Amino acid sequence: MAQIVCEDLVLGYEGRPVVSGLSFEVKAGDYLCIVGENGSGKSTLIKAILGLQPPMSGRILLQDGLQPSEIGYLPQQTDIQRDFPAQVREIVQSGCLARMKHRVFFGRAEKKLARDCMERMGILDMEKRCYRDLSGGQQQRVLLARALCSAQKVLLLDEPVSGLDPNATLELYQLIRKLNREGITILMVTHDIMAATVYASHILHIGDSVFFGTAEEYGRSRTGRGFLSAEEGILGSGGSGGGGL
Repeated sequence: MAQIVCEDLVLGYEGRPVVSGLSFEVKAGDYLCIVGENGSGKSTLIKAILGLQPPMSGRILLQDGLQPSEIGYLPQQTDIQRDFPAQVREIVQSGCLARMKHRVFFGRAEKKLARDCMERMGILDMEKRCYRDLSGGQQQRVLLARALCSAQKVLLLDEPVSGLDPNATLELYQLIRKLNREGITILMVTHDIMAATVYASHILHIGDSVFFGTAEEYGRSRTGRGFLSAEEGILGSGGSGGGGL
């Protein structure tokens, strides 16, 4: 059964549509990559699923018992956030705040969950280090651990490898795939179309044309072939394409 269903969505700002007629569903255990041109509405869709921005029309349904509190989110980082002066442990534990209700201090359960998530992301030995002293790849592991503390059914990731070097990119992709294989549903916005076709079970392409289907179907579609050809052209000319696989 589908966990997230989007029906005939129209998304936009200030009364101006960015993307229209968007219909797709995400089932438990899927790995959906959301791709498309800049400004096509990818991040807007993530915000709509999170309930941060209402659709102009259409609807988003959470099914199969999925609650908003069971959806974790890893947003794009800003330069200010990368320089945040806090311990790794403190940032990861902050992912537990929503479940604490009226309590002020972290309890034994929250501390254990944070520790488990840090261990899962391979950063337990960094728990007392300052976040801003970490590499970009290590910081993303911290934020992923924080998102796991928040929710462990569905993760929404917005350009999680942006600015990372090829080795850190590969390591993060492998971690995300591992989480997916452990049963977590992944929705990831990415410009890395080559990685999307390798890791994703399904691809949603939004922009001038809209496509939703399996990664294999996307590779055979006119939309997919055109986008992949453009990506290969950029890489062939020595431009900055997606991260290494």
